[in-house]
Amino acid sequence: MLPLPIDAALPALLATLDRGPRAVLVAPPGAGKTTRVPLALLDAAWRNDRKIILLEPRRLAARAAARFMAHLIGEDVGQTVGYRVRLETKVSKATRIEIVTEGVFTRMLLDDPELTGIAAVLFDEFHERSLDADLGLALALDAAALRPDLRLLVMSATIDGARVARLLGASERGASHQGSAPVIQSEGRAFPVDSRYVPPDPLQRLEDQMTAAILAALRADDGSVLVFLPGQAEIARTAERLASRVPADTDIVPLYGQLTADEQDRAIAPAPPGRRKIVLATSIAETSLTIEGIRIVVDSGFKRVPAYDPAT
Repeated sequence: MLPLPIDAALPALLATLDRGPRAVLVAPPGAGKTTRVPLALLDAAWRNDRKIILLEPRRLAARAAARFMAHLIGEDVGQTVGYRVRLETKVSKATRIEIVTEGVFTRMLLDDPELTGIAAVLFDEFHERSLDADLGLALALDAAALRPDLRLLVMSATIDGARVARLLGASERGASHQGSAPVIQSEGRAFPVDSRYVPPDPLQRLEDQMTAAILAALRADDGSVLVFLPGQAEIARTAERLASRVPADTDIVPLYGQLTADEQDRAIAPAPPGRRKIVLATSIAETSLTIEGIRIVVDSGFKRVPAYDPAT
């Protein structure tokens, strides 16, 4: 396996979980925490042939992580590494690492509050702070009160590790105790980024402006392009405008939550040799996902999110 920045932090993480059941891992994007940490825990003595559960915020990220981990150990998904998401499951009796979405994990806890047969729960990308993730951690801490041997590891790129460590420490020792769970830090790695700003034109449609920016980026640099757009409609209109204007060696692929699993997999797969790819994505690709071959990012600056208005 190629070396990754997280490798340097793994010995400290393994030693910490050997000594106690709680830990926080802070690692920048691209450090490799999602795929390296669960595999490293397989040989831990405390696992005792029980499962490791890895929580991912999105179905796409869960499937991608399972495929990559299975590839690293030379197996198919559903053997040692499997996943369970809404309407799709690939696990077997041999599965020891199970990647699930947060809603699925909540259902698992409701069905079995003690998490029988599970040695560790890993909360990935916890900085996204969804309601499901917060509820899952609260229920997992309740389960740990019944199962003192249950390992809980919170992992994130940008989280305030000290605050979560205090939460885990207080729940482990009692609310009156001021101790904190250990925090392990991975340095990660950074690459130079050249930022270019194009002022918006209020007289032009967003799709027209984005098409011009994407074509300019294709001419200026090599490699594939990741484009962030607010939603499915903008993706479709931008793809339509690009279709007759990109070179013959360039593929246009959409990426959003309503696509089928096969269509999403095609979007995150690396471009074939000798070809480039333009991935038109919503915010689904902002975190917890790595798309191979991307060298250019074009961001519209807009995203569509639900909002709660207490007045209505």
